[in-house]
Amino acid sequence: MQEYTYICPECTQEISVNDEMRSAILANGCPVCTAAVTQTDFE
Repeated sequence: MQEYTYICPECTQEISVNDEMRSAILANGCPVCTAAVTQTDFE
């Protein structure tokens, strides 16, 4: 399973996530501050 690093554009929280978590964050927003998320927020 691939790992991604998510960096929130609003609160700058950095989280390592897998594919399933990445999909959930894209659908629901940042898990910390609920800011909108795009695919460019993942490394």
